[in-house]
Amino acid sequence: MGLRIVGQIERLNGRELTYQQFVERYLRKNQPVVLTGLMDEWRACKDWVTRDGRPNLPFFATHFGKSRVQVADCGTREFTDQKREEMSVSEFAERWLMGCEPEDSDVPTPRVLYLKDWHFVKDYPNYVAYTTPVFFHDDWLNLYLDCYRMHTDPEMYQESDDISCSDYRFVYMGAKGSWTPLHADVFRSYSWSANVCGKKQWLFLSPSQRHLVFDRNMKNSVYDIFSDVSEMTFPGFKETIWTECIQEENEIIFVPSGWYHQVQNLEDTISINHNWFNAHNLSWIWDLLSRDYDDAKEYIEDIRDICDDFEGLCQRNLAANTGMNFFDFLIFVTRFAFAYLGQLCYLLRGDDDTIQHSSLTVQQLALNLAFIRKIAMKMKDAEGFEKHRDILDTAETLNDPRFSELCIKVGNTYRMILEPQPWSYNTAKACIDVSGDFDFLKKGSLVCTPGDLVSCIDNAVENLNRKGSKGSIHLGELA
Repeated sequence: MGLRIVGQIERLNGRELTYQQFVERYLRKNQPVVLTGLMDEWRACKDWVTRDGRPNLPFFATHFGKSRVQVADCGTREFTDQKREEMSVSEFAERWLMGCEPEDSDVPTPRVLYLKDWHFVKDYPNYVAYTTPVFFHDDWLNLYLDCYRMHTDPEMYQESDDISCSDYRFVYMGAKGSWTPLHADVFRSYSWSANVCGKKQWLFLSPSQRHLVFDRNMKNSVYDIFSDVSEMTFPGFKETIWTECIQEENEIIFVPSGWYHQVQNLEDTISINHNWFNAHNLSWIWDLLSRDYDDAKEYIEDIRDICDDFEGLCQRNLAANTGMNFFDFLIFVTRFAFAYLGQLCYLLRGDDDTIQHSSLTVQQLALNLAFIRKIAMKMKDAEGFEKHRDILDTAETLNDPRFSELCIKVGNTYRMILEPQPWSYNTAKACIDVSGDFDFLKKGSLVCTPGDLVSCIDNAVENLNRKGSKGSIHLGELA
């Protein structure tokens, strides 16, 4: 039986959409959309594409050929993904070109290879291939990884490990027929994908239908929706209803949290993809961590009695399988909470001109804090925090140059998104004010649990309001 495909993804001109409209219609409602008109000035659309609209493989081999990348063999399954191997970009380009033989040639049918997850921005920071559209700038994930590693446990990383020091900004390159199996994005993040050249077919499944693509035990999902899916193994699959999108060249698709999707390149294609999350989908990340923690604990339950640090092993396995664990996430949201408090401290104590020009930023920062507090309240009941030994010292955090860098990035981000009129906003001073004005944060206070974070946010907001700011913050009214 074929797939039931109903409806299409909305498509509109991104230049006619405001940031606030995007937030209200798509981020908060968790709905996909295709945006046009946002890639006209991208260098990638000129350098990376030939005159006839195909990938300029010689350009990649000449300028970026030494980069080491992961390449998937689309015809070979390995566990829940396609088998991958590492090679240079120049080797990948050579293999791709070798596959472009005439149909009547003596060359055997080549494997369909797909270059995936190339950390291009990390490899070539001075080559500005594109500009992230304003709708996707509120990106906590990549802002954080530009300043910190995701993992704090030294057993979880080495200096050169991709998982500890990289980002979630990728380039994908694949010939016609290359594809990605059914999946939902890492961390259940948002993603955006821009077609520099070529055409893609997307098949989407809404989050409310997630259970229909899993087996009876909710452990394994369908690999390829176009294959002969076993009704015995996946009894709900026949009930799925899909939404199709054909993404053309120079179009950007926004993929919301938790939407399962399978993607195929209908032509030779290059795309730029980011994974990201912020206040609006923070709950998706915590819900995934909670489910995956339960799975990790269940998997090794039979060794609990002989394991010296059962909880620590659960958390290490969670980080290895999911990309972060409970404590990585707690430290992540805590650092952002402190950064937002610093910005609020600076803005609400500013002069009348600062207050007038920053009202939208103040609202957004308060909203971010409210969502962080809401998630921390949910985290308080999690079993995995009971034996946590690692701590986040507030004084060390505030005095860390990496935290100053994060504060500046946060301030610049919201100024660019929300305050289009130029004005004097010293973002560097914001991180100085938070350490100077919130004295209780400097007395060696520690954030060891989600409850500590809730108390810290409440005390900071109360302190800020009590000290006579020109505005007041009421978090309970926002989240």
